[in-house]
Amino acid sequence: MTIETTAATIAQVDAYLRDLQDRLCAALERADGGARFIEDAWTRDGVASMGGGGRTRVLKHGAVFEQAGVNFSRVEGTALPPSATAHRPELAGRAWSALGVSLVAHPGNPYVPTTHMNVRYFEARAADGAPVWWFGGGFDLTPYYPVDADVVHWHTVARDLCAPFGGDVYAKYKKWCDEYFYLKHRGETRGVGGLFFDDLNSGGFGHSFAFQRAVGDGFLDAYLPIVQRRKSTLFGEREREFQLYRRGRYVEFNLVHDRGTLFGLQSGGRTESILMSLPPRVRFEYGYAPEAGSPEARLAEYLVPRDWV
Repeated sequence: MTIETTAATIAQVDAYLRDLQDRLCAALERADGGARFIEDAWTRDGVASMGGGGRTRVLKHGAVFEQAGVNFSRVEGTALPPSATAHRPELAGRAWSALGVSLVAHPGNPYVPTTHMNVRYFEARAADGAPVWWFGGGFDLTPYYPVDADVVHWHTVARDLCAPFGGDVYAKYKKWCDEYFYLKHRGETRGVGGLFFDDLNSGGFGHSFAFQRAVGDGFLDAYLPIVQRRKSTLFGEREREFQLYRRGRYVEFNLVHDRGTLFGLQSGGRTESILMSLPPRVRFEYGYAPEAGSPEARLAEYLVPRDWV
């Protein structure tokens, strides 16, 4: 599980992630056609036991996206927080570095799904000083009015990008996504899934890094065709209110279950950037139940894992 990583190998990951952030922002701006990302560069210099910084980029009030955020961060600390050592107790108290790009897009049109993508790299120093490293990430889709063709396309792209890395990779990471993005207190998935992987270090640094790049590069192929198909669909107040209600589930997952949110907050991360993933507008309603047989009730059929391709 260890490798003698060097400044050069970490620099490769850093360069890729910065470029990925640039490409994602440019593509989302083109898809939106009405707004631009604003960058908020930040540093953690002077924060006790933590250093580094990042580039938070947020697009607001666009023609397609009510809000979209694409973050790059490179941070480090003197002791891993509990969320990172729950499955690695031998690393408790060790110094660490973390690099990543995360994306969340909340469209204004309820017929365009919300989406999330993240690719990240962690490195910790073991007791003997040797680095312990792993990659993680994935992408998932959260529709409000699902269209089967869109979900099939999403999973087809995910399957195809996994194929060069082994015949069982897509099924493994698709299952992991279904299980991870699951609201236990609701008994439902957050959406229709996608890919989720963590602790990836098999096959060596080059192999693992190549898979991370495949996921990062494949995201736009999976998502943008769906945006183009649905962004002009007419909707009214009923659909908008249902979208805002279902966004509440997104809030619940991110604040209750998401390990990335917990890691960021426990490690003293930048709160504004960590909570950028939350929707700009949301509503909660006590005891809400959609009308039987309605398009809103149909969503429940999609919040149970199934094979799409």
